[in-house]
Amino acid sequence: MTRTLILIRHCKSDWSANQEDHARPLNPRGRRAAPRLGAFLAAEGLAPDEVLCSDAMRTRETWAGIASQLPDAPAPTLSRTLYLADPAAMLTAIRAGTGTIVAVIGHNPGIGELAWSLAEKPPHDERFGMYPTGATTVLRVGAPWSDLTTGEVTHFTTPRDLPDPG
Repeated sequence: MTRTLILIRHCKSDWSANQEDHARPLNPRGRRAAPRLGAFLAAEGLAPDEVLCSDAMRTRETWAGIASQLPDAPAPTLSRTLYLADPAAMLTAIRAGTGTIVAVIGHNPGIGELAWSLAEKPPHDERFGMYPTGATTVLRVGAPWSDLTTGEVTHFTTPRDLPDPG
């Protein structure tokens, strides 16, 4: 069975909010960007059936914006372990996944490093190496989650690439 993994860096956060890092929310640009990602996933038939999400405010708000554009969006599994996680910690969480389309919402540098390490062939986009806010990579995975080592990149996008869903 083919599985799909979606790796999403949280959208732009609000550094002026004067909050500790874990509680930092999205800024207005980030709140506009997240629904763009959701509309993209919906249009591509990539609505996740499982969402693994850092429990930080900005990742939760990113998922809420994405979910607003998806039919039957699942409740995320919030995890403190995914907060500022390194690729190994994220991979452990993914390998325990049960969905067919699993989305992970996390932070850099870990989420970008994980995307790079899992990509059989990285996309020809210089932004992939930087993994800016809202960067989203979709990988087609042929192995069970428990055996995940690589996947084929089918999509790479950022909110700036996408239209406003209106």
